[in-house]
Amino acid sequence: MGVLGCASIALRKVMPAMRDAEHVELRAVASRDPARARDAARRFGCAAAGGYEDLLGRADIDAVYIPLPTGLHAHWTERALAAGKHVLAEKPLTCDHATAVALVEQARKAGLWLMENYMFLHHGQHRAVGDLVAAGRIGAPRVFTARFGIPPRDAADIRYRPDLGGGALLDVGVYPIRAASHFLGPELDVVGSVLRMDPATGVDVAGHALLCTPSGITAELSFGFEHAYRSGYALWGDRARITVDRAFTPPPGSEPLVRVESPDGTEELSLPADDQVKNTAEAFARSVLGDADYAPHAEAITRQAALVERVRARARIVRPPAPSR
Repeated sequence: MGVLGCASIALRKVMPAMRDAEHVELRAVASRDPARARDAARRFGCAAAGGYEDLLGRADIDAVYIPLPTGLHAHWTERALAAGKHVLAEKPLTCDHATAVALVEQARKAGLWLMENYMFLHHGQHRAVGDLVAAGRIGAPRVFTARFGIPPRDAADIRYRPDLGGGALLDVGVYPIRAASHFLGPELDVVGSVLRMDPATGVDVAGHALLCTPSGITAELSFGFEHAYRSGYALWGDRARITVDRAFTPPPGSEPLVRVESPDGTEELSLPADDQVKNTAEAFARSVLGDADYAPHAEAITRQAALVERVRARARIVRPPAPSR
């Protein structure tokens, strides 16, 4: 593996996990700042490449991880695939559906694996929830709700840069949307949405979306940068309701708690701790080595991009008035 960029998530989470993951050897890291690349290379025991193109040209790199700002994912994914490298790209892969389709097709034609990095999908708690739903614990599902909100960031944060793909929808909103598809299936569509725009930066800082399956199961999703931290979802059926806290970013050492609320009372299920970052790295490696079917994975990438695009296209845009002086 090579790493294109020294983003915080790469240094704090993904590169340590890659160092410990089976079937993965962290070989090199690149940065726009050569000093940062050298520091990261010393920390993780790998080489410092001379730049992004230099890393892509290395014969000892089979695949790359791209943790760059959202607006740069598509360009460097295209360049990596053109260089013959498998790609693990941070979410979202692109800012629009058409580009996602093009990249998925480029990878397919080249015989390469392209993976969008929704790490939460590789945590065991969601598999346990799926098993409970399949076993009929909540009865027939009626409503899926999900929330992912974080407090305001520093004004210089790239999340507030429209030219780099900033905004709450692409940063935190994509998690509830992906979770809704995971549990409700591929026929989910967008009924309507609201995006709250920040007049100073020009990016959306909060939003809410209503999605629906053809049979009428709804997904109510909220997200934003103006919130007390919350990361969870619930599945509400005609018999009971399952709730999950810390759904999207659980620490690797924490033991998840899943609650099943029914007319007979509340049951709390304590699940084993799991490391979704390490699991993701290993799942990517297994896929590259041939232990997966690319077609359904590629379809999930393009379906997610289409849903995100529809949330934006169908949104009522709210622009708060500027504060009075």
